[in-house]
Amino acid sequence: MDKYRIGIVGMGTMGRNLLLNIASHGFSGAGFDKDATKVRLLEQEGAGMQVKGFVDVTAFIDSLEKPAVIILLVPAGKIVDDVIVELQPLLAKGDIIIDGGNSHFTDTTKRVDQLEAVGLHFFGMGVSGGEEGARYGPSMMPGGDKEAYQYVQPVLEAIAAQVDGEPCVTYIGPGASGHFVKMVHNGIEYAIMQLIADTYEIMRVAQNWGEDKIQETFAEWNKDDLKSYLLEITADIFAYKDTDGTLLVDKIKDEAKSKGTGKWTTQISTDLELPIPTIDLAVALRDLSKYKTLREKLSTVFERQKNDKPVFKDAAFKDLLKQSYTFGLVTIYSQGIHLLSRASEVYNYQLKLNEIARIWRGGCIIRSSFLELIRKGFEREAGLAHLFLDPEVSSILKYTEQSVRTLVAQCITSGVSVPAYANTIGYYDAIRSAELPSNLIQAQRDYFGAHTYELIGKSGVFHTDWAHPSGNIPV
Repeated sequence: MDKYRIGIVGMGTMGRNLLLNIASHGFSGAGFDKDATKVRLLEQEGAGMQVKGFVDVTAFIDSLEKPAVIILLVPAGKIVDDVIVELQPLLAKGDIIIDGGNSHFTDTTKRVDQLEAVGLHFFGMGVSGGEEGARYGPSMMPGGDKEAYQYVQPVLEAIAAQVDGEPCVTYIGPGASGHFVKMVHNGIEYAIMQLIADTYEIMRVAQNWGEDKIQETFAEWNKDDLKSYLLEITADIFAYKDTDGTLLVDKIKDEAKSKGTGKWTTQISTDLELPIPTIDLAVALRDLSKYKTLREKLSTVFERQKNDKPVFKDAAFKDLLKQSYTFGLVTIYSQGIHLLSRASEVYNYQLKLNEIARIWRGGCIIRSSFLELIRKGFEREAGLAHLFLDPEVSSILKYTEQSVRTLVAQCITSGVSVPAYANTIGYYDAIRSAELPSNLIQAQRDYFGAHTYELIGKSGVFHTDWAHPSGNIPV
């Protein structure tokens, strides 16, 4: 092969597997990495395929068809900028750079402007699915330079996961929209994982279930309308025994790590003043888990209540738990989608929420049966203000609402920690309230800081000397 259709910088797990995926679909690919060991691994795994590895960046660029198409799969941050600086002198106007890593969307916005100014096409593309997805079909979220996307569209559609004959990739929108959507995807992922962890806690602490019953329940849920990738892998985890025959997950230290994308989602939601409390909570609980020594000390001061008998009657419990999980799942997706809707308005991303739900149905970590319902909801009404307003979604919430109330109330009474479940019902009750007690907060703010307030049915802004009442003073 003299010239290669696609080049990838970064021959780690994701880069190498994505390049092999490209070659498996009939497109030639070149891979570059300064680590010769990774390049050799590419050529070993890609033996007989149209792939070639390079450790020399000039030779790598020279091997590509024109316009050159280069996908970066390197760690987010300064490394992306360093790679672009290294590549730029070797590229010609019209060449295309695609950042396929988990870059912060604000960094992507800057890079779009910088590279456009020198005649290079650039777009950010969220890639979800992990190692397996990269090799056999990920979900991809490209956003930015539409002309550049259209040039590589045939390749991306070929290598993407397929659901109902449709590729799990679409043009997301202008600017950094692709990386923004991937960031929110990861925030949703954090929250669903915490909801599953809460479910595990209920099973083992409230009900004293053994590993077999826990595994069977997760596997059973994954066969019906709750089918999802995260439930699938959870069932697999509870089936995996260590060499001594005991459950491996029980030996893993209870300190959850993260790479920052969940935190970014929380931070930007605060900037946009759009609440996603269950996602925020999931980020906070990962941080809390890291204080292992402190938690151990506090456990001796505040002894945990022991439930010698199951908290719930087993006959009705499985249905109660399943309905509660459904309620939580719907709420988490709804919060994430609401944030996307708000960002689309603020940043003019022109997001098609039905298309985002469609491409999340396969390949990605948060894929689930429920995403088809979301897709249909936004196809019925593209401008839906909140997913809770969709008739099918509202029916699910109404049907499962009482179950989650019962679950949370009894768990709290019995000392079983279920923060994600409690948070979802709290969010539901707040967002469906026509009147919140926030009028009191406004009065307090005006009292101590003269921050003013507005009155119902009366125009203008007012301030009151609360300690010496003399009427409402217009400002």
